[in-house]
Amino acid sequence: MPNFCAAPNCTRKSTQSDLAFFRFPRDPARCQRWVENCRRADLEDKTPDQLNKHYRLCAKHFETSMICRSSPYRTVLRDNAVPTIFDLTSHLNNPHSRHRKRIKELSEEEIRTLKQQKIDEAFEQEKMNQESVDNDMRNPASEEGGDEPVEDDVPLTQEERENKDYLKSLFEILILMGKQNIPLDGHSADELPEGIFTPDNFQSLLEFRINSGDEVLRKRFETTAVNLAYCSKAQQKQMLEICESCVREETLREVRDSHFFSIITEEVVDLAGEEHLPVLVRFVDDSHNLKEEFIGFLPYEADPEILSVKFHTTITEKWGLNMEYCRGQAYIVSSGFASKMKTVATRILEKYPQAVYTLSSSCALNIWLAKSIPVLGISIALGKIEEVCTFFHQSPQLLADLDNVISILFPNNEERGNELKEVVRSHWTGRHDTFEIVVDLMQALVLCLDSINDTSVRWNSSVASRACTLSTALSDFDFVVTVVIIKNILSFTRAFGKNLQGQTSDVFFAASSLTAVLHSLNEVMENIEVYHEFWFEEATTLATKLDLPVKLPGKFSRAQQGSLDSEITPENYYKEALSIPTMEHIIQELKDIFSEQHLRALKCLSLVPSVMGQLKFNTSEEHHADMHKNDLPNPDTLSAELHCWRIKWKHRGKDIELPTTIYEALHLPDIKFFPNVYALLKVLSILPIMKVENEKFEVGRRRLKAYLRNTLTQQRSSHLALLNINFDIKHDLDMMVDTYIKQYPEKVEEDFLPPNSSEATEET
Repeated sequence: MPNFCAAPNCTRKSTQSDLAFFRFPRDPARCQRWVENCRRADLEDKTPDQLNKHYRLCAKHFETSMICRSSPYRTVLRDNAVPTIFDLTSHLNNPHSRHRKRIKELSEEEIRTLKQQKIDEAFEQEKMNQESVDNDMRNPASEEGGDEPVEDDVPLTQEERENKDYLKSLFEILILMGKQNIPLDGHSADELPEGIFTPDNFQSLLEFRINSGDEVLRKRFETTAVNLAYCSKAQQKQMLEICESCVREETLREVRDSHFFSIITEEVVDLAGEEHLPVLVRFVDDSHNLKEEFIGFLPYEADPEILSVKFHTTITEKWGLNMEYCRGQAYIVSSGFASKMKTVATRILEKYPQAVYTLSSSCALNIWLAKSIPVLGISIALGKIEEVCTFFHQSPQLLADLDNVISILFPNNEERGNELKEVVRSHWTGRHDTFEIVVDLMQALVLCLDSINDTSVRWNSSVASRACTLSTALSDFDFVVTVVIIKNILSFTRAFGKNLQGQTSDVFFAASSLTAVLHSLNEVMENIEVYHEFWFEEATTLATKLDLPVKLPGKFSRAQQGSLDSEITPENYYKEALSIPTMEHIIQELKDIFSEQHLRALKCLSLVPSVMGQLKFNTSEEHHADMHKNDLPNPDTLSAELHCWRIKWKHRGKDIELPTTIYEALHLPDIKFFPNVYALLKVLSILPIMKVENEKFEVGRRRLKAYLRNTLTQQRSSHLALLNINFDIKHDLDMMVDTYIKQYPEKVEEDFLPPNSSEATEET
């Protein structure tokens, strides 16, 4: 929603201007000064809170000395700022504008009072300026640690203006490259004959702008040799860091305004040979929409303790988020990284107990559990499943061949065959029933891969060779028994996990069913010998269909040669090495991730009217809401407010439907009449386990995946990635230039050297 300026005869609004808009202050005395200077009679009867909430003044009504930049890309007022610049006469010639913002006519006494106030303010301002000058003369370095000084409007020299225009052109090119996902480098040195110079993409765009008439760049580089780089790699990196900082700051400004947030990481990714963790943040914006935005990459550390320290330091010190307001954390990781990210979650919880550790709504519970199991065979099996899915999705013809094989293998169960055909066309490796699908498709996958390898005429050697490798990997008893056992174990959590990704009522009732799920898993654990016998028999039957021998893993057999334990049977081996550790791990993981604090938060979902209705309006959220008592605006009135909330929906009109999601409840017209309920719903919605109801606000993760999918590993850049993923963020080029000049003054001095100087250019 745009902000409109409250000043008389001012028609500016935020969507049509790059100006900053400032709220009326809450301080009564200062707010009164603002109202008096505005000369609007209709504002005088409003309280400071009402004015602060609903009215703004644009930056045009403040003296330049009253405005400062608190950080890159953010404009703020001084604590004593008062608006003094107003147009109070133009409405006289425009009768249509008189009634929109009524200007108060002042008496002679009021005019004299205002004049005296201005004289006093001018005297105080002059006195403050003189004191500031005296302090600077006594202590030139005193700026550090205090308020950021406001720069005087000193006219720039011609040289300084040209240098700023030059830097602005460089920033424009970098932003363009980020938005369009153009890598900085062009051809690598290995691809070119020795001694031949080829400009990289950045320099090529510079040359294009020069040839297109950019006079600033032409004057800068007209005498530079063509075989020299116009902008060094070091300077490009410095400028990219500033671009990245500005984009992130704009996103985090909205996060800070929303107060509470949650942190989510995606799977570890490779950026130009280095492993990084993508980080996203969840929050509710001013329009009550749950948003999930990408805010950057964190370098991944192998040591979990070092990783947890750097994770916390980057988020708090480098990015400036206050973790005291973090209410949720979730980590989606690849196989083998789960234990390390669990250490990070534990360390965060130790410092911030309200940062509840949860599952992410974008990941199926069974897949998350499988990736977290510390059994090498399961990690290998998951990797093979992903490879098979990727292989068949590279060509519609490969999927068509798989369809034909499925039709042959399911002649008497056409319904299941058609269902599997539909499934394989989706990203089926992320489903709740992935392992059931793998077991049902096993025979079809192997037969189809074998046929692709045999028909060398239809497929090129690369596809045929890949099919042969995958067929060999699937035609292994160790893979078959692993998939069958994990399928059977996770069948006890499949329905539970599916409900967690369902509607709000499904999540609420799933939280209540956790006890039953754990009871079933413990019963299986107590009778693991019996259950494992059935699972192993199923694996043996499937292996027979594939004509595979039932045997111990080759690695284990080789290690046991000559050992007294070499008589161990495959059934006993897989019970001890696979079934028992997997069961123990899953039971413990469910207890850890669904802690008492997490379950209490999910029980508060009974605030959603549809859940309340299913419970016959017999709910008691007060007990569960205690954990968020300090997050409420009026905790003392919570009980009475919840009673009114229940009565409102219990005695609603017949034509009024109960809101079914937190999203719908937050967008109710009268939700602000229930401030405690509103605050609780906001905190609940940002828990990572809750799905983003409106898909247009979940763009961060989708754009991240698109960037990783469309960018070669060696060309990925954490700086350019943020510009590409958040391409719709507004960019303040002047602020970027000013920040660069302030952070790298020595570099700016070098830029003033003649362009053909050896100090101003760098050989590639």
